[in-house]
Amino acid sequence: MNMFERMNIDTSKESVAVTETRLIHQVHRVATTLLAEAAVRPSVPLGALAQLRDFLVVNLRHHHETEDDDLWPRIVAAAPTTEHGLGALSEEHERLDAALDLLDAVNLSGGEGEDGAREAVGTGLGGGATDGLRTALRDAAVAVRDTVHDHLAHEEPLLLPALRDHISPAEWQDFAQRVIVTTPPVAGHLMVGFLDESGTPAEVELVLSALPEPVRPLLPAMRLQATDDLRILRGMGS
Repeated sequence: MNMFERMNIDTSKESVAVTETRLIHQVHRVATTLLAEAAVRPSVPLGALAQLRDFLVVNLRHHHETEDDDLWPRIVAAAPTTEHGLGALSEEHERLDAALDLLDAVNLSGGEGEDGAREAVGTGLGGGATDGLRTALRDAAVAVRDTVHDHLAHEEPLLLPALRDHISPAEWQDFAQRVIVTTPPVAGHLMVGFLDESGTPAEVELVLSALPEPVRPLLPAMRLQATDDLRILRGMGS
């Protein structure tokens, strides 16, 4: 199955931990690929690119930090033989951090002191300065995309069996709730949109069911906003 097709996992035969992890990984693949492709589309406003970039930087950092600091120790406590492999994955997280630093450093509000540059930020149109920003963003986004895709190819063969065999449903629920509570609120609607694109309705509901109750009534509006923003990022307008 092409990795950009909707996943069709039978959640009745797979642990919640494995299903949710597969789905979030797919979101990371789709989102990093979209930024790399959208960066140089003249029709995509720099503001839309900045929103997706900020979403990725925050969520990818938070994802691997919670793995290193919380999930890995749980797995190692249950299966000490996994420590070496998980340690190698943490070293890859450090390389991802370096790539994220470079992505985060691209100044997408550059030239705000000039009227033309301000227009470029708002419309996605502009001259050489804007083209330079887009090229810098594309290069940094490609590095993050490639790092993430390679890392997941290394991580999943170790992590998914470990989740299935060594993390109980109660322990996963505790971990997942901690992740949700501590996730920084940056463009959260994009997460909802990417989830909808990456999984089946049952899989998406499995993840979103853990959202705090006050957030759930906001999901329809978040979906509408995500649909609009993702169409813009893909150069299809609003």
